[in-house]
Order: sequence, then C-alpha cells, then structure tokens
Amino acid sequence: MDQDEPRGEVVAAGATREKKQNAFGRFFGGIALFIRQVISELRKVVTPTRKELFKFTAVVLVFVLIVMGIVYGLDSLFAWVTHWVFGIPG
Repeated sequence: MDQDEPRGEVVAAGATREKKQNAFGRFFGGIALFIRQVISELRKVVTPTRKELFKFTAVVLVFVLIVMGIVYGLDSLFAWVTHWVFGIPG
C-alpha cells in the first residue's frame, strides 16, 4: 500500500486515480451512455409474425369494444339515476 498524496489517502499499489470530469463531460457522457443503452435494448426487440400481429390486434379491438360497452352502460345508468333523482322540468 502506498500513500497517494500528503492528505494521507491510501491506495493499492498500481491503482490509478480516476480523473474528475467537469459537468460538461458528465452531461454528454450520460447522454452517450443513454443512447448506447437504448440501442442495446432495441436489439432485444422481437418483431411479431403476421399471424401474431393479427391476433394481437383482434384481442385489443375486442377489449376496447368491451370497455366501450361498460362505459356506455354506466353512463346510461348514471343518466337514468340523475333523471330519476332530480326529475326533468316539464
């Protein structure tokens, strides 16, 4: 173990001290790291086959129709209850 500087810090023999980067270097280094990670994740993406694509689309459309029916039913129910409670001025 060698002493690095007069401050008394002890570092392993042969180890180099990392240079401090300024804010400018850290900012653009962070952007570069982000872009590398995005590219790495995009390489993992699997494109669905044509058959899978149609199946997934059908599932989504059916789900949307079911949710639309539920929302329409609740809206009609609340409208009926509102008219029943408050009445319609004639």
